[in-house]
Amino acid sequence: MFRGVFEHQIDAKGRTSFPVKLRESLVGQGDDRLIMTTALDPCLHCYPVREWEQLELALARRNPMEPGVKSLLRLYVAGAQEVVPDKLGRVLVPPLLRAHAHLEKELVWAGMVKVIELWSKDGWAKAQEEARTASDSADVMRVLTELRQG
Repeated sequence: MFRGVFEHQIDAKGRTSFPVKLRESLVGQGDDRLIMTTALDPCLHCYPVREWEQLELALARRNPMEPGVKSLLRLYVAGAQEVVPDKLGRVLVPPLLRAHAHLEKELVWAGMVKVIELWSKDGWAKAQEEARTASDSADVMRVLTELRQG
């Protein structure tokens, strides 16, 4: 399980430190590889390989001509790339993925239970502000209530 928010920087080559706490969770799942892909938001999603493979299997069972499936394959799967932390705990974020998430200098890794999101620092701040809006607050409270009862 991934949790926590970690601020880091990305260098001109696209390398950034993968937070130790997240790396420990990843290695605890038996593999240090991540699948990194574009999200619908201006961020990246990073999956442990095992989680990603389950998603791919579920998608493979769907009709690839179904509009939602076709879009998901094009937007989410086609651009996915495997990344592995180096000996110093850094990962190289591929250029197309960096561009999608507007990763230039400061970034934020956010643990989201089964997936990790990678945001520009400004993008993360905007997403946090949007999550605090009145319309979202009611939805958040409903989900929390359901989880606590479930």
